[in-house]
Amino acid sequence: MATTEKQLSTTQTDSTELGYGFDTLALHAGTPPDPTTGAILTPIYQTTTYRQERVGQDKGFTYSRSANPTVSALERRLAALEGAEFCTCYATGLAATSVLGLALLRSGDRVIVSQAVYGGTVRLFRQVLEPFGVEAEFIDTSDEKALADALQKPARFLFIETPANPTLKLTDIELAARLAKEAGALLVVDNTLLTPALQRPFDVGADIVLHSTTKFIEGHNATVGGALITRDAELHDRLAFARNAIGAIKSPFPAWLTLQGVKTLPLRMAQHSANALKIARFLDRHTRVTKLSYPGLESFPQFELAQRQQKSGGALIAFEVEGGVEAGIRLMNSVRLCALAENLGAAETLVTHPASMTHADVPPEQRQAAGITDGLVRLSVGLEAVDDLIADLRQALNA
Repeated sequence: MATTEKQLSTTQTDSTELGYGFDTLALHAGTPPDPTTGAILTPIYQTTTYRQERVGQDKGFTYSRSANPTVSALERRLAALEGAEFCTCYATGLAATSVLGLALLRSGDRVIVSQAVYGGTVRLFRQVLEPFGVEAEFIDTSDEKALADALQKPARFLFIETPANPTLKLTDIELAARLAKEAGALLVVDNTLLTPALQRPFDVGADIVLHSTTKFIEGHNATVGGALITRDAELHDRLAFARNAIGAIKSPFPAWLTLQGVKTLPLRMAQHSANALKIARFLDRHTRVTKLSYPGLESFPQFELAQRQQKSGGALIAFEVEGGVEAGIRLMNSVRLCALAENLGAAETLVTHPASMTHADVPPEQRQAAGITDGLVRLSVGLEAVDDLIADLRQALNA
């Protein structure tokens, strides 16, 4: 069943809302009071199908694989937050990346991807799309020459994640957009780690923004989900068609939970960043920390770019400790308040061992080239009292 024009229109942002401030959009964008009851919260439309008035005449929805009112409300809000017009939401972040590939790529196409990127993205391009004839070249997109050289050969799109997961290396989005445009390629930016509260890819030339809404967008470890956002109606149409064709839409209840979570996004991102900066300064002074990466510190190699491109340093810290792999693992096994878990972006502080968890499927040689060492610790700083988090890390470092 093709996605109808009427169904596509339900996801488009109201242009009058785009003039509101970010905090207002996080609370109100895309969700007017329910016209039936006046309910402030968008209802959970937990329905498979919709009764049609007559053949060929419906109220904008026909089947929840194609579109659902609760999901559409979330789509309108996320598009508004990124300063765009169109959004499609998905069951998971990787479902969004999969639809991106299916909608835009054909056998023989080539894509360029950040060398340091979420492990699931690497697995998708290398182990799923490559057998269908898609070539993915992973490069250091923070290196202008490497980026320009890679774009000398035709590429359908350039896929960057900045900051990179888990090394936090940055890619200059404005530069990447210019080089991609000159080469006739689209620029896709995974903005999961900062969200539009801290980084605005469309303002500097991105064509598509991707989110794992599982992370900071929803923010409470309650759902999984993904989103693709664009200002281009034709690109949106292709993404919506592919989503409908394979049935990857987000379900109503997770969409509703995400709508509630996103209301506090500006406040959460500010507190995540404030806590992370204090913890990064603590770790920077600790004698057992041998390597530290946090974009909010002046010692960060790309601090100038971080200041120009990001509103703050964000919530993620990457570091290594004296004693190498065994010491790093001992630290991760010794935390008490922080949780050892495979996620980031939650209200709770999470610590992760990328080499054995989130990036285990990345070939070892690519991990090493990207700086993802076996002893690297990724810390997703939460909203707890920062002194409690520092005390927990101190005792773990001393374990």
